[in-house]
Amino acid sequence: MKLLFAEDEVSMAEAVTDILTYHNYTVDTVYDGADALDYARAEQYDGIILDIMMPKKSGLEVLKTLRSEGNTTPILLLTAKAEVEDRIAGLDMGADDYLPKPFVMGELLSRVRAMLRRKDRFTPDIMTFGNVSLNPSSCELKGPLQSIVLPKIEYKLMELLMLNKGIYLSTEDILVKVWGYESDAESGAVWVYISYVRKRLAAIGADIEIRAKRSVGYTLAKIGDAD
Repeated sequence: MKLLFAEDEVSMAEAVTDILTYHNYTVDTVYDGADALDYARAEQYDGIILDIMMPKKSGLEVLKTLRSEGNTTPILLLTAKAEVEDRIAGLDMGADDYLPKPFVMGELLSRVRAMLRRKDRFTPDIMTFGNVSLNPSSCELKGPLQSIVLPKIEYKLMELLMLNKGIYLSTEDILVKVWGYESDAESGAVWVYISYVRKRLAAIGADIEIRAKRSVGYTLAKIGDAD
């Protein structure tokens, strides 16, 4: 399991990183909110641990931005005991749990395990990117020209791309996450459904596109933006 840990107190960051690494987690550790946001956008993590009080960007700012961008990675907030309003705000913004400081390492490990069991629980009501929106409750893909209700596989593919925009997903990743581990679908199915969704995007007048990179995979990006 790969975790992102953001904590500006260096001694605390080192101690927690050592404990998590000892318990077989892979940990990227950063010391301010700006780096936390950059890492969370650039990498795929199984869980994120954010201290609320950090320089450059607070943990709440990072949380709010990630959730607004459709990032569903489970997030655990570290808070001071007096920060009751911040805890409430964090949970309302989509945090999965919070842990008041000071804490014992055993409780942190327990909260991390619980957080990872709830992985992918949070999903935004309506996902948006560019001039396109995707409604999970109705499977409706909407753009400036029209709206289309997507069939199941096309919806799951579009949802996966929306939730990971800017990140290249391999054909194998897409097969597992869209069709499932038990499916007999082959890699050619990914290309076929990518072409279906590309046609849907063109039909609704989207200003976003699905890009392919040989031997890497597929990603969703705004038309005209540099790769």
